Amino acid sequence: MHQVKRLLASYLPFWIVLIAWSAFQFPNVYGLIQGFAGVGLGLIFLLMGMQLAVTELRKTIKRPRAVFIGVALKWVIMVSVSVGLATLFFRNQPELAMGIIVSGTVPSGTSANLYAFIAGGDVALSITMATLDTVISPVLTPLLTDWFAGKLIPLDLVALFQSILLIVFIPLFSGIFLQWKWSSQVDRVKPYTPVISQVTLLLIVASVVSSAQPSLVEHVALLPKIAGVVFLQVSIPMLLGYGLAKVLGVGEAGARSILFQVGICNTALAATLAMAHIGALAAIPAVMNMIINLSLGAFVSNYFSSRPSHPN
Repeated sequence: MHQVKRLLASYLPFWIVLIAWSAFQFPNVYGLIQGFAGVGLGLIFLLMGMQLAVTELRKTIKRPRAVFIGVALKWVIMVSVSVGLATLFFRNQPELAMGIIVSGTVPSGTSANLYAFIAGGDVALSITMATLDTVISPVLTPLLTDWFAGKLIPLDLVALFQSILLIVFIPLFSGIFLQWKWSSQVDRVKPYTPVISQVTLLLIVASVVSSAQPSLVEHVALLPKIAGVVFLQVSIPMLLGYGLAKVLGVGEAGARSILFQVGICNTALAATLAMAHIGALAAIPAVMNMIINLSLGAFVSNYFSSRPSHPN
């Protein structure tokens, strides 16, 4: 199990690219799991709730300034950059524009916590920001998506809110409840939750890419442009989040955590929402973002890991 965990965690971007490629080349092989994305994400958020270290969260909540700075920077910077890039590059392609916007209006990705740990960031701060981010996302995600993207293609705001409630909110708090009510049983499961979450993520990628394969083939000439825009969508918020956090006096370790919190979004959720409420084409930027944010996050976290941080 230790070897499996190491192989999955160390080479996760590679496995995502490999699974995405195989799902694109052989979509029929994954026919049975093409509706799995929503269920898979619910499982990941359930496991996230079971993993939350309540004692560490309490320590960080006692100094909430850094938490609110990180969450505010995430929503302001990522949403602004995403809307700006969508408007600049995909003004005449509304589905792709909506895909970019949805990718920037979802909560932070779970890998942000892992990369904060590798980079020598403040892990308790990272987990607290991610928790608050996830709790407020069922309200902010549908509202911001409808506000900025609803002008391009009409959205069913109520259906979008219900999807996020079922996929994010209920599983997350169910996991927290299970940890509180049956802590000893949950402790036996905890060592396996990273592997289960990563395997589930790979199945979600296969589900989304195989479902979107016809649209990918039809718009294959646009893929380089989408990749370039998505790279900017990830890298610009990372740079701005880190720089502004330092200016606001969060400290080096906190700034490193905020860097990943701002730049890495839960694009598996974005792809699932795009497929369900917009169209297969809108899921392409989200899948591309998933590959790029994991790869860039791994590179940046390894860069910082060799440089000491001095947490406040």
